[in-house]
Amino acid sequence: MEKKWYIITTYSGYEEKVKANLEYRARTNAMTESISQVLIPKENVIEIKGGKKKTVSRKFYPGYILVEMDMNDDTWTIVRNTPKVTGFVRAGIKPLALSEEQFATIKGQVDGNIPRPKHVVEYEKGQLVRVTEGPFTNFSGVVEEVYPERMKVKVMVSVFNRPTLVEVEFRYIEKQ
Repeated sequence: MEKKWYIITTYSGYEEKVKANLEYRARTNAMTESISQVLIPKENVIEIKGGKKKTVSRKFYPGYILVEMDMNDDTWTIVRNTPKVTGFVRAGIKPLALSEEQFATIKGQVDGNIPRPKHVVEYEKGQLVRVTEGPFTNFSGVVEEVYPERMKVKVMVSVFNRPTLVEVEFRYIEKQ
């Protein structure tokens, strides 16, 4: 059987732990030939905090890791039963393998050979928006801060006639 790359969903923030656990489980179950690589797509970025520059590693896709493996009942069971794994990205009931082109693009972005697409910022400070989903559905407010790298905004809405700042993903708001 030919190995392919699969996307596994994990609890966000536990990607490194899942990777270590999955590699350990593959070794202890003599499955290193079937589960050969685990990759967390990351890039090094420079953050400035308190006036000091610091290089940090940032995940491209928080909550997701890539695994190169032969898909069979044994490998599926090992992956699914690894702590903090929530499942595979799938089409219907079957785990979806990445095409060679898709994996080459991700690998190129990790290696720095292919630029990552930049976020398109649709919102700006002072703009009037309406929340479309979540606990603040149909609330209108003014954008106070925009976080394009996280695809979120902070919106000042009125809750019981009191101004309240809420953080909302771009996909849950619309311009008014």
